[in-house]
Amino acid sequence: MEFIAKVDDEMFKEILINLGEEETRVAVLENRVPVEINIERSPNQRLVGNIYKGRVENVLPGMQAAFVDIGLEKNSFLYIEDAFPEHSAEHGTGHHASIGGANICDLLKRGQDLIVQIAKEPIGTKGARVTANITLPGRYLVLMPTVDYVGISRRIEDEHERERLKEMAARIKPGGMGVIVRTLAEGIDEDELAADADMLANLWRKIFNRSAHGPVPNLLHRDLELVQRILRDSFTPDVDRLTVDSRYEYEKILDLLDIVGPQLKVKVFLEERNNIFAEHNIEAELEKALKRRIWLHCGGYIVIDQTEALTVVDVNTGKYVGSTNLEDTVLKTNLEAAVEIVRQLRLRNIGGIIIVDFIDMAQEEHRQQVLEVLGEEIHKDKTKTNILGITQLGLVEMTRKKVRPSLAEVLQKSCPYCEGRGKVLSEETVGINIKQQIYQMARQTGAETILVEANPLVAARLIGSGGVNLRDLENRTGKNLYIRGTAEHHIEAVVMRPLHGQSDIDAHILPVKPGQILEVLVEEPHTNNYDDGIARVNGFVLDIEGAGELVGSTVAVEVDKVFRTYARAKLLKA
Repeated sequence: MEFIAKVDDEMFKEILINLGEEETRVAVLENRVPVEINIERSPNQRLVGNIYKGRVENVLPGMQAAFVDIGLEKNSFLYIEDAFPEHSAEHGTGHHASIGGANICDLLKRGQDLIVQIAKEPIGTKGARVTANITLPGRYLVLMPTVDYVGISRRIEDEHERERLKEMAARIKPGGMGVIVRTLAEGIDEDELAADADMLANLWRKIFNRSAHGPVPNLLHRDLELVQRILRDSFTPDVDRLTVDSRYEYEKILDLLDIVGPQLKVKVFLEERNNIFAEHNIEAELEKALKRRIWLHCGGYIVIDQTEALTVVDVNTGKYVGSTNLEDTVLKTNLEAAVEIVRQLRLRNIGGIIIVDFIDMAQEEHRQQVLEVLGEEIHKDKTKTNILGITQLGLVEMTRKKVRPSLAEVLQKSCPYCEGRGKVLSEETVGINIKQQIYQMARQTGAETILVEANPLVAARLIGSGGVNLRDLENRTGKNLYIRGTAEHHIEAVVMRPLHGQSDIDAHILPVKPGQILEVLVEEPHTNNYDDGIARVNGFVLDIEGAGELVGSTVAVEVDKVFRTYARAKLLKA
């Protein structure tokens, strides 16, 4: 079942615009609660909607697709259904109706030039998805220059209004082109619709003429910047207030509204503050939107896990124990979770396949109740969303259109240490692996001494209590082993080298000498003796007598005794 956006008349809807030095941020609030956040950064402008003249680099008959060079880092991807003109009002019912048994090789040849538009941003390892079915959105219409078609937004539900708009659109649309009447056109007169159509037709003529000149690949048309798109697509009469924190942008907005919507100017407000997002609690919501666990007001919580292929949402009762019976507790948790799940999908801009694991409900009536609430919340979302129903395992399957990166993809990157796995090897696992590497190096080198540098947690495990593991390793390998803990080392990293001769050993093994006076930072208390403190010199451990209470302080010490894996030092009086 597909749900189309429907606005609650009693809802207070507000748009906040924050202009920073390096990014523009826009938040949409419903009843003071953030539901959508858009972020655009100048070095990484949004690409969806841009129109290019590209060149076919490769045609893949096995995938019924082609790679098109449009000048980006990675070639774009053109599916066969996007290479055909869309269906007309009189013929067919969709892409596949017009494609029939055609082959991509009959349509496109390597080296062929064509005009394409980006439909999906490049995400991860995938290049942008493009289409030859160009669309140019205006305030009231979307112009489709490659087809002859009249469509009406499904969000306009009144049949008489739909018929009126369809008749007007058929009269004013450019010859041989198609239009879709947008939701915002509801109630407007023919002159306003015609003006929008003329503006879009002129824009297309400029784009088409530009394609006849210049290099290939070539950017022919860049979509509007974020604030302009918000004014075009989201600042509708049902919005109660638009607040911006930049006077320069405020004046630009008023100038643009003079042309596209003078009646909306009274809803625009300027608030020149340091951080309008912080004062409206948007910053806190941004932080929450990057976390896996989201707590519900009732005490339950949801967990959101995003993968490349799909997003999984799990619902749990958490701290909520209810007041009547288990079934009632489960129902209330699931109902609140349904509302929050849709808000999080919008806030995080999660698209693709979504699986929701609600808490099991025994009664069919309760399951339908949760689905109804889920559907009502989806009504508020302008992004096309389908609820496919409940599987035999009780999972709710959904799809949400994805055309741009999610909030997490914009604000975060994969951890350079775990490479996006979200986990690292334990010190036990790393220690076992390093022991095998030590055995291998001992067999391969003629040097009598081997230096091993690892994370302190791993080094401590290799040395063992009182050096028992180190002595065992030396007995097994027949080598002198020096194991040094280095805080800068990632827990999975190890540096291992053979040392030749006493000078090589002195240079790498013992960075301190008895009687040497040093200034060092006390990093932590001693593991077994809390009266002592631990400092490090080039990763070499200093056990400082009586420095357990000086953690975080820089102190002067004198090296007393030097051992193979550590040295003892004493505090010098000030």
